[in-house]
Amino acid sequence: MLCFVYVLNFLDRQLLSILAKPIQDDLGVTDGQLGLISGLYFALFYCLISIPVGWLADRTNRVRVLSFACALWSAATVACGFSSTYPQLVAARMAVGVGEAGGVPPSYAIISDYFPSGTRGTALGLFNLGPPLGQALGVAFGASIAASYSWRSAFVVLGAVGIAAAAMVYLFVREPVRGGLDFVPTSAPTPMKSAGFRATILMFFSHPVLRLVSFACGATQFVTYASLNFTTLFVMREKGMTLNEIALYYALLIGIGISAGMYVSGRLIDRYARQGKKAYALVPAVGLSLAIPFFVGFVWAPTWPLAMLFLVGPTFFNYFYLSPAVALVQEEVLPQERVLSGALLLLVMNLIGLGLGPTYLGAVSDLLRVAHPNNSLQLAFYTLVPFYILAVILFLVLARKLEHETAAIGDKH
Repeated sequence: MLCFVYVLNFLDRQLLSILAKPIQDDLGVTDGQLGLISGLYFALFYCLISIPVGWLADRTNRVRVLSFACALWSAATVACGFSSTYPQLVAARMAVGVGEAGGVPPSYAIISDYFPSGTRGTALGLFNLGPPLGQALGVAFGASIAASYSWRSAFVVLGAVGIAAAAMVYLFVREPVRGGLDFVPTSAPTPMKSAGFRATILMFFSHPVLRLVSFACGATQFVTYASLNFTTLFVMREKGMTLNEIALYYALLIGIGISAGMYVSGRLIDRYARQGKKAYALVPAVGLSLAIPFFVGFVWAPTWPLAMLFLVGPTFFNYFYLSPAVALVQEEVLPQERVLSGALLLLVMNLIGLGLGPTYLGAVSDLLRVAHPNNSLQLAFYTLVPFYILAVILFLVLARKLEHETAAIGDKH
């Protein structure tokens, strides 16, 4: 159920990028405006609201917070379909961001209280199938509905599904006991105190491991969100794909490729983290390194079938970071700090990745379009490669930090 809500969360978030071409044709917006509405404008509300929502969920019923949030972002998605001007679309998308802020952090904490340590990597890996499935279903249904009817109908129909899902969460998901499956090294149980809002924030940003994993994920998401928000427009405008071809081929590629990457990385973490915590960083570092040559091939490919073939690599390897990062953060903090810590991880990741990635790529494309009207997006995509390299370096630094931390603990014992 939580995965299904995450599917809708990501589906509604990515619907704008999937339908970018018909929206551009209808409302006359530029690449830069699309980058702002799918990036910075959305991320500001999504990220900043997630902090008080995380604090509230740590102190109240997390399932109810999730249910209300799902209803809010779904209603705002319906409103996107009724937008007739760019400012109206901006306002509706901001409302989607406000609602989605209450989606993922409560789910992370609920799952961490359903599964004990040692199985959370796989559990979170399964939950994190939400983004690829949401992206794939968004491409399949969004593009199909838009091709048959209009882009507005896609927003209305898929938003209505989310409102129904919110009711299902409220009725069928049970709130687990906080920290009920965590090891407590005392014979007598002690009552769990609520984590202080300011204290948890100070703990998070003063913790070197949590800080490093957040920035490494932010650099990764800079690439992934920039790519996701412009891939459909890129392959339609510069490689000749149609909406119907996207609804089939790109949807299958996204659904299978990212899902496999999420699941495999979760399994790898549960296997290798027992041997040392540095696996939480090495798995993403290796995955991103392997993705780079395939990404360059995708951008270069002269035809869309070849581009789709190359895109299999990044689609699989780009997402080796998420399950390890989430599992690491949930392991590093106390049970009563998990929702807010998850929200803080998302804050850093999404302000950098979601806020700046699409905004940057759209702006670079607009800048290059005067001199290169036929391939401005292709050239803009090439400029993402240095950010790949930055992400790999940050994960390698994190691996070294985790290795030293593990060694220090071993010396004490």
